[in-house]
Parts: sequence; C-alpha cells; structure tokens
Amino acid sequence: MTEGYVHIDTEFAQTSKKAGYPCGDVFDCFRDEAATLLVCCDGVGSGTRAHLAAEMGMSRIFESMRLGTSLYKTFGNVVRSMERDRDPSRPLIAFNIARIRNDGMTMIVSYEAPPPILIGRRHAAVLPQTLVHDLGTTQAFEASCFLEPGDAILLMSDGVTQAGLGQGLVNGWTSEGVVRFVNDRLSGGAKQRNIPELVHQEACRLWRRQGDDITVAIGICRHGEIVNLFTGPPLDRDRDTKVVRKFLDMEGLKIVCGGSTADLVARTMKRELTVERDPQSLIAPPRYEIEGIDLVTEGAVTLNQVYNLIDEDISKLTEDSGVTSLCALLQVSDRINILMGGAKSLAGGDIAFRQRGILSRHKIIPLLIEKLRAMNKLVVLYEV
Repeated sequence: MTEGYVHIDTEFAQTSKKAGYPCGDVFDCFRDEAATLLVCCDGVGSGTRAHLAAEMGMSRIFESMRLGTSLYKTFGNVVRSMERDRDPSRPLIAFNIARIRNDGMTMIVSYEAPPPILIGRRHAAVLPQTLVHDLGTTQAFEASCFLEPGDAILLMSDGVTQAGLGQGLVNGWTSEGVVRFVNDRLSGGAKQRNIPELVHQEACRLWRRQGDDITVAIGICRHGEIVNLFTGPPLDRDRDTKVVRKFLDMEGLKIVCGGSTADLVARTMKRELTVERDPQSLIAPPRYEIEGIDLVTEGAVTLNQVYNLIDEDISKLTEDSGVTSLCALLQVSDRINILMGGAKSLAGGDIAFRQRGILSRHKIIPLLIEKLRAMNKLVVLYEV
C-alpha cells in the first residue's frame, strides 16, 4: 500500500453534440480530507435540457457526499430516483462516480454509463465490474482497484463508446475499442494527461457527423506534496506543547507564520529563534529562523501579502523574502494542512493594521483558503 498522500490530477476533453449548444455531459472533481471524488454525468438527450439534468445530478451527488453520506448510499439514492422517475419529461442522467482515497484505494460506481478504464504507465484495461444487486436494476455496477502513483482512471460518456454507431461500426467504438486505442497511443509514447484529448479526437473522427455529446476525463495518481502551516498559538495555553508536537509530527514541509507562534515552537523544540539580519525586501517583513523548520515568517502582514500574490506568477518577483518563499511553497503544494490557533494576536488588534488594510489572522486565513481551493489544492484547516 502506498505510503503518504497521493494526489489526483485531472484532465478532460469535451464536445457538444450541436455546435453552439451546451454540452449534455458535465465533469467535475471534489476533494476533502479523506478522498478525491471524480464525477462524470451524462444528461439524457442533448442541449440545454440535458446539460441542466447533468448539472442537477452532479450537484446532488456532491452535496450528499459533502454532508457525510457514504458513496454507496449516495449512489443508491440517485439510482433509485432515476429508476422511479423514468419519464422523458423529467431530468434523467447516466453517471460514473470514482472515489479515490488519499492512500490510493479506489471505488467506482456506474449507472447506465461506460465502464471505467484503468491506465498504467504502459497498459490500459477495462476494470471488471460487478452488479449491485440490492439496487434492483441491471444498470448499476461497481468496480474497485488500488491506484499507485503513475496509475490513472479514465471515465467517459457513451458518446465515446457509441462513436461510429450506424456510420461504419455496428456496435460503435465500444469500451474495448477505446482500450485498444489507448494502448496503441501509450506504446507510442503518449502521456497520460494527453489521453482524454486523443480519445476525444478519435471519437469525433469516428462519428463523422457527431451523434452525441462527448466527454472523456482522466484522474492521474501521483505522490502529493504536503505543506503544514502553523499560525497563531492555541487558545488554551495548556495545549501549547501538544499542538506543537502534533505540528512537528505531520508529514511534509513545516512553515510557521507569526512571531508569537515562532517563539512557542522554538521554546518547545528548545531551539534558538533568530531574525533575518539583512532582509532584501523593502516591503515584506523579515524572516525568522528555527533549526528544523523549513520556513518561519512574520504573521499578519506576510499572510496578507501572500493572499494578494498567491495567484500571480511568482517568477515575476525578483526579491527573496518570506512572502515570496511562502507563495512559492504554497503554489507547488498539493495538500496544505493549516493549524490556526485561537489566541488573539496583540498586533492584529493594532489600529495601524486596520488603517493599512491588514486583515487579522482569523479573517485572512479563510480568504486565503478560498483562493487555494480555487487553485485545486486540498486544504485542511485545524483550529487549535
């Protein structure tokens, strides 16, 4: 079993059946502390009505999982509603849901959708599926596998597997035809991230006159980069040592933001806390240093400046500072664990901070998290 955190990179390619109309398929990804969820929904029909049906189905799936409902229960609830309401006047969907745990364990459930394809570095194969008997339908299937870094899962709508149907291919392209195509491209040196576009292009070619919406999506497993950021001492001083030990035991790079937090960590580690002697930046606060900690910075000002720069091209900044260093580490990370203490910052209450538009730790951290999640990062907040 893979040790540590595995991260899932996603790519997808898509074409609507009719140019200028919304695609009836939708694909999206949702991450939480336990797993990555990949969902491909195919609205029955095409155009705006199918697109809305697919969007509604995806929203229902994501919301159910966000509320803590299990994958099986979520799947069962949606399938049963599809079976109960098989009325052309109501929104209907076919779909695949892949839940990839952060250790690589993967479960894929499918309803009236093509089976998932497992792609290794050099070979692809259709994942064996079993019927989910307790749902009372012959269209509900499940499959499972373990993804190692370098493996990938391919999901697609039936606009791919049925490509060429009635236009030279009796049964359409089929899942097996897609697998043969993928294996041929892998042997020719194609990268996994390019597979969706290659499959998409071939499906469009086979259709000649496109007969359905086409969506191809891939989730690629790799070792994830972890950053742990500790800012603000705990609300309860009796928990200081416990929280610092938890921070130090976490896998990944260690970053401390804030003078009081840095002092707490240094005291707990019995290490000297020093200040940068010759800072280059005239704007960013000087860094600190604690032996054994990867980066130590000032708190509120640094976090506010990071928020302003995190979605910019950091290579444009020529200065070397705590702000640029923190931005760079956050940008290359996949999972960010933030330990935010509840103790009030004396500096954060300074009227001069408000005058300069510097938000306190408890206000800037949620805003920064929002930006990081928009950058497809997994951010886990621990309030201590």
